[in-house]
Amino acid sequence: MNGTLFERWMAEGSVSIPNMLVKTYKKIGLTDNECMLFIQLHVFVESGNYFPTPVELSERMSASSNDVSSMLRSLIGRGVLGMDQYEDKEKGVYFEAYTLQPLWNRLLQCLKEEEQIQKEVQKENQEQNVFVLFEKEFGRPLSPMELETLKIWMDEDQQSPQLILSALKESVLSGKLNFRYIDRILFEWKKNGITSPEAAKMYGEKFRVRQLQRTGQQEQTRKDSGLKRPAYNWLES
Repeated sequence: MNGTLFERWMAEGSVSIPNMLVKTYKKIGLTDNECMLFIQLHVFVESGNYFPTPVELSERMSASSNDVSSMLRSLIGRGVLGMDQYEDKEKGVYFEAYTLQPLWNRLLQCLKEEEQIQKEVQKENQEQNVFVLFEKEFGRPLSPMELETLKIWMDEDQQSPQLILSALKESVLSGKLNFRYIDRILFEWKKNGITSPEAAKMYGEKFRVRQLQRTGQQEQTRKDSGLKRPAYNWLES
């Protein structure tokens, strides 16, 4: 007996309900009953019944057929549920069918909005981190003009926070910690198509090799002079 029941259960099949529907149906303006109605419509459509009647739907819900009819009209009017017309070529007749594509589109839009919010929050955190690290490296609070310069680099010049921090690191390595020098580094990188910290690191290494070759500065000379690092100068690139 149990085997027969299990076989019947498996024969009924299963339907995948998107998590996004369950998670965000309230956000897109659906009531609990409307969400359940969509789930029932989805089950019917997946089983091959593309146009279940209000009576068929109400039999699976705690809502009357009149309530179901009202909800269907409301959902179609709000553009969350669609109606399509298909042709049965074998019978030569047209038939109507519900389509849940407007709902899926609404859920996708909701997902895009969530991702955009996450990106904005991440960007804000990264930008705030830039201000903190600059003040830490300079050993003092930044002036209003310096703060404005940072905003210009990020907002107007579209320099990424990661690349700005790479330029800060490069200025420290060159022994020239000032905004004019960092601005010159960013300018050179932008002119040469440098858009990532990895590319900036490689470009900086090549730049320092060129600087050493140009000045003829050798490792032993640096040791003899007592310098801890070579005086690389991006203002003379």
